[in-house]
Amino acid sequence: MKFPRRQFLHLAASAAALSAASRITWAQAYPTRPVRLIVPFTPGGTTDIVARLLGQSLSERLGQPMVIENRPGAGTNVGTEAVVNAPPDGYTLLVASSAAAINATLYEKLNFNFGRDIAMVAGIIRTPYVMEVNPSVPAKTVPDAKANPGKINMASPGIGTGAHLSGELFKLMTRTNMVHVPYRGAAPALVDLIAGQMQVQFASTPETIEYIHAGKLRALAVTTATRSDTLPEIPSVGEFVPGYETGAWWSPEEHTGRYHWEAQ
Repeated sequence: MKFPRRQFLHLAASAAALSAASRITWAQAYPTRPVRLIVPFTPGGTTDIVARLLGQSLSERLGQPMVIENRPGAGTNVGTEAVVNAPPDGYTLLVASSAAAINATLYEKLNFNFGRDIAMVAGIIRTPYVMEVNPSVPAKTVPDAKANPGKINMASPGIGTGAHLSGELFKLMTRTNMVHVPYRGAAPALVDLIAGQMQVQFASTPETIEYIHAGKLRALAVTTATRSDTLPEIPSVGEFVPGYETGAWWSPEEHTGRYHWEAQ
């Protein structure tokens, strides 16, 4: 059966309008039940803090609970895989960080393809890491830290995290021998740094700034190319190591398949 061109175009336009209307109606009804926010780290770190602030705001705006679920392990791969295996209906979201992008190149075999299976909903924040030491460490500047090779244990939230690779880049560019000690999340690493069990850590600003202001940690430098507005008195690593620059980002992500909702 053949349709005249004009009739065909009318039918096509009507079908598109119905499809769009259906999507709009669905989006307006969303969410009708609690939404899970998967945090691929232990409680207490920046990702967990970001998730809880985001969850509270979205709960108030959307009228449904945002349930925080911590799923740490394998450098965030455990939590990411949980979201990939969830139905693509918008009710299971991943609070992703730069670690997720790093893992795409760090691991040869994963049960998912981050670029294919996960879609970004919106960006949340970008922050520098802070190179910081326990106050008992004599180093007060980046050159001081470089002067004690082999005598410094470097804590990180886990192998392959942005904080870990920031430290490894520093070691590579300065030829400083610091012993890497990975933890299962930022919070336990921070506890041992404050207790003096570790000497140095590259940590994101939100999880560490109050300890710096309280004198429990000493900030040596921030990792962004320029100084941070939140710690303007702290130099950047790049002031001592030309070309050095790293940072962290966070965003809510969802299993690909359906729609993009309002997280702004």
